[in-house]
Amino acid sequence: MISSPPPKSEGRAKGKVRKKWWPFHATDFQSLMYPCFIFCRILGIFPYKINASTFEFSKARYVLSIIVISIVSATGLTILYEIDVAEKIKYDGVPGALQCNCYYVLGGFIAIVTCILSKPRMHLLQTTLEISSRLPPETYQKMSRLIHAKDIIGFLLLIGQASNCWSDNYGDFFLKVIAMYITLLVFQTDMLYMNCVCVLKACFKRINDNLVSLREHVVSDEPHLLRRIYHEQRNPFLLMELKALKKRHLIVSDTVQMLNAIFSLQLLATIVMTFAEITFSLYFYIVQWQDGVSIINLEKQIWHAYYITSVAYYSIKIAFVVWACDTGKDQALQIGTTVHDVLISTSDKQIKDEVVNFFTKMFCT
Repeated sequence: MISSPPPKSEGRAKGKVRKKWWPFHATDFQSLMYPCFIFCRILGIFPYKINASTFEFSKARYVLSIIVISIVSATGLTILYEIDVAEKIKYDGVPGALQCNCYYVLGGFIAIVTCILSKPRMHLLQTTLEISSRLPPETYQKMSRLIHAKDIIGFLLLIGQASNCWSDNYGDFFLKVIAMYITLLVFQTDMLYMNCVCVLKACFKRINDNLVSLREHVVSDEPHLLRRIYHEQRNPFLLMELKALKKRHLIVSDTVQMLNAIFSLQLLATIVMTFAEITFSLYFYIVQWQDGVSIINLEKQIWHAYYITSVAYYSIKIAFVVWACDTGKDQALQIGTTVHDVLISTSDKQIKDEVVNFFTKMFCT
């Protein structure tokens, strides 16, 4: 008996799994998010396995995540105890101690919330993967230029600060290591949120482009005497396309609400932390600037540069997040304008009724 060759679909599936990843050349959701997923896994906040196009919850990785977050939280509480109660760790003034308290409390809160919301976040990623599967590879490649650049460069720049953690004093060393971990964790959660926003924005843009194309068909298919038969054949297709777009828009809108619900606490804590760090860094910078930075005093020069770098880092990061949210909101609102254009461009009653239904559901979500 001659054995039959394996199905072509199986070969294509294996080829897809084994496809190599290249930076700035994403072709799907997984390759776009690959750097972010890898860095999250390194930090112990990605307790998932990816099989083909499915996210699966890994109990072993989740246990590891709990252990890591527990160690960080316990160490952070110990540091706060030694600062506020035992007074073994002392600062030059109240602002320094206040900054440390603010940073470790907010950072620990973000870490704990990130661990608790691991399962809802997995459902969010799975949903985003599924609804973004309609996007063309060109869209992913265009997004990867920004997303891969900020994820890789940002993570490497922060890792480059690891040498500053070294200290002969063990207490000071652990304090800096925990602060370093919190900085990386907060950065990755912010970038994960921003990446999802960018993907959903691309989904909205795809829907809007399809609506623009649909509007052109509606205008060109207005019934004339010589084209009435063609119009009657074309009309059901346009209605089906419009219903499909309405359904896709509803799914993307629901995913946006899910995204905001999952990341709302982390974003709130991140915003407070960002403004606190910028305020304290500017305060310390102004104080040192008034005292004067001696050329001979190398330690003061290092802290002088640190404050400037801290302000720049937090300002750029929050600017990226705000930009992603604003452009995503604008793209979602653009769909309303396009739907209105479709409504005034047709005189067909069935299409008008479907467009009105689309318009109503869009503003009810």
